Amino acid sequence: MGKNLTKRSEDYSKWYNELVVKADLAENSGVRGCMVIKPYGYAIWEKMQAGLDKMFKETGHENAYFPLFIPKSYLSKEASHVEGFAKECAVVTHYRLKNSEDGSGIVVDPEAKLEEELIVRPTSETIIWDTYRRWIQSYRDLPLLINQWANVVRWEMRTRLFLRTAEFLWQEGHTAHATENEAIEEAERMMNVYADFAENHMAMPVIKGLKTESERFAGAVETYCIEALMQDGKALQAGTSHFLGQNFAKAFDVKFASKEGKQEYVWATSWGVSTRLMGALIMTHSDDNGLVLPPKLAPIQVVIVPIYKGVEQLDEISEKVGPLVKELRSKGISVKFDDRDTHKPGFKFNEYELKGVPVRLAIGQRDLANGTYEVARRDTLKKETIPSEEVVAKIEFLLEDIQQNIYKKANDYRAAHMTEVDTYDEFKQIIEKKGGFVAAHWDGTMETEDRIKEETKATIRCIPFGFKTEEGKCMVTGKPSKERVLFAKAY
Repeated sequence: MGKNLTKRSEDYSKWYNELVVKADLAENSGVRGCMVIKPYGYAIWEKMQAGLDKMFKETGHENAYFPLFIPKSYLSKEASHVEGFAKECAVVTHYRLKNSEDGSGIVVDPEAKLEEELIVRPTSETIIWDTYRRWIQSYRDLPLLINQWANVVRWEMRTRLFLRTAEFLWQEGHTAHATENEAIEEAERMMNVYADFAENHMAMPVIKGLKTESERFAGAVETYCIEALMQDGKALQAGTSHFLGQNFAKAFDVKFASKEGKQEYVWATSWGVSTRLMGALIMTHSDDNGLVLPPKLAPIQVVIVPIYKGVEQLDEISEKVGPLVKELRSKGISVKFDDRDTHKPGFKFNEYELKGVPVRLAIGQRDLANGTYEVARRDTLKKETIPSEEVVAKIEFLLEDIQQNIYKKANDYRAAHMTEVDTYDEFKQIIEKKGGFVAAHWDGTMETEDRIKEETKATIRCIPFGFKTEEGKCMVTGKPSKERVLFAKAY
């Protein structure tokens, strides 16, 4: 199985597109801008879902489902929200088709026009807050902590598998609280949940911070985010959590009776991550040989490839491997014994390297005679021969070590591509030639932010948490600045 992947150093974008398709993750569909997620890609997404869903439920959230269609009037109720999504909305105007009178095919029935157009869900704040008005009456109904796993449509003109598609899968949390502080704590809590998942499941280091006013979610008071750095030096927003204040509660008249008997508007949050995480996973770890998957998210953690001639040798190997497969599965390790007789071992080695399977075992006649396995790890491509009685312990060690090693590699890359600058000339040079995150002083104005974006294509990724606070002067205008913010070119 020849990989024939373009090298990252030659054309990073082409490498990414080829890898997504050749590793059987996804492909473009017959619908412009939409993708088909193939079984192997969907298996990774399912592991992401399972990990996140467990974390959501551990923090008190429940899953529900809300309609795909949203009445147009709902979007009009919160002005900044509709303005933020207006250009991305798909609109349903009719509810019936019919055969054309001239027999040329199917046409829209002009008699079947909807009284009110329906918007295909770009996000669910409006339909959910209309529902919450009926669910929330008293302080006893709060907090209301709901999550939805769903698909959304945002009409993108320039699409890219996983990173930007017209339809994508995601989860969206929507919560209601009695006080402002509770809602802010919830928004921060979910940002931390996302960061925990990114670092401990995806092995992807992230920076937590606040978005600037121009980068905030439409209708939010504050947007919290996690930002990751890809191997081409571009940033990727991996998750957002929004403190919505009382904007949606007021727009949809969601009030509750407080303990004192007063009618008050609730405080709100929303938060979400999407199949964009798949793109982040690929670009953070993978190499010129294919995917490199963190063991915690790999659909197949261990693959065993037999090397044999004839059915008799395969039967011998199968008898040896059977108890090992059973023991690994009993420990919660996903394992595949690839005994297909339609492909040679070399093809299989290439296939599983391309698909990023963390640990590969090979066993042939010599291994049977010696009581050994050849063990290869995907992250470093190193191979060693291990006695059969030690192989389970070795696999357990490798799965932990690979998870830690690829995190360290990504973290080291980010550290090497984090640059502080004080002048605009230096900033432009670093952004153009080195890339990565650039920490610089900014005067806090949208005008300066827009100028930097227009002249360099770099945006403020976040006002980071946990960085040292130091006053300085804006690199562009020389005006006072309270702290450095993080810039980067981004996906």
